[in-house]
Amino acid sequence: MIKSKLDALQTSTQPELEKVQSLQALDDLKAAILGKKGQLTDIMKGLGALSPEERPLAGQMANEAKENISAMFKAKQEQLENLAWQSQLENEKEDLSKPSGRMPDGHRHPLKQTMDEIITCLARLGFSVKEGPEVETDYYNFEALNIPASHPARDMHDTFYLKDGRVLRTHTSPVQVHVMENQKPPIKIIVPGKVYRRDSDVSHSPVFHQIEGLYVDENVSFAELKGTLTFFLNALFGASTQVRFRPSYFPFTEPSCEVDVSCVFCKGAGCGVCKKTGWLEILGAGMVHQNVFNSVGYDPEKTTGFAFGLGVERIAMLKYNISDIRLFYENDLRFLNQF
Repeated sequence: MIKSKLDALQTSTQPELEKVQSLQALDDLKAAILGKKGQLTDIMKGLGALSPEERPLAGQMANEAKENISAMFKAKQEQLENLAWQSQLENEKEDLSKPSGRMPDGHRHPLKQTMDEIITCLARLGFSVKEGPEVETDYYNFEALNIPASHPARDMHDTFYLKDGRVLRTHTSPVQVHVMENQKPPIKIIVPGKVYRRDSDVSHSPVFHQIEGLYVDENVSFAELKGTLTFFLNALFGASTQVRFRPSYFPFTEPSCEVDVSCVFCKGAGCGVCKKTGWLEILGAGMVHQNVFNSVGYDPEKTTGFAFGLGVERIAMLKYNISDIRLFYENDLRFLNQF
């Protein structure tokens, strides 16, 4: 008796499924046949009236019927979903003859803007742009710049070393050595580019941008260095910007100095950014060390020159009041679109 009911239910289900034209109608039919109050449930209630010997076989037949009917519904559901997808594709075809909406204009990255501004300022003073490799030998990155293997300044650079012994350059200064090896004075260059150091926090990045400046000729003086940097920093931050030079130390220059500008936020009055001093450190500079001239074959008795180096990110953070260097590299359009 139960077997005949199960067979009849399976036979009648297929014609009913063929009539269904929507997923909602399919759900309704599935509830009517397989749901808690459906036809299959009514049939299975009759298992309780069977003898213990008949129940296992009847239960097995009921399970098989349920699996068969479920397979029918699954096949119908896939068919309806495919039809709905095809219909969606047909209705959403793009009209290629229709004019597109205007895309927002792109613009230069704030670091690129800052670098271009620095280069423009220094180009007015006769500096030309030179570039060099980002992967350097130990000789060009350190030795030729008066930083031998035992020199403590190497610890300041915290270098990325490659397996073959070469390094990712820690500054753009190696380019000045390459240029001087292949060119006689006068030389007046700036070297923009990426540099790499093992350092990362809100004010440091393992990759950042630096611009090195070099002027070499006969009788180049420290006064010319001061005049050049004062003009440059006034052009960059405004004519009212005060500039001061403090004694410092760099292996490849002697004498060396740190250069500060009056705080661009408080105009020298003293604030949290400048730690109430009214001054901000902006770059390092000095007269080229005679050992560097010896490395490139220049006569230090006849040749003098000055060099300076600055971080582009440092300048950009000051110009645009940016507190975290990592914002430059996160590609967040909310940040970038401000520039």
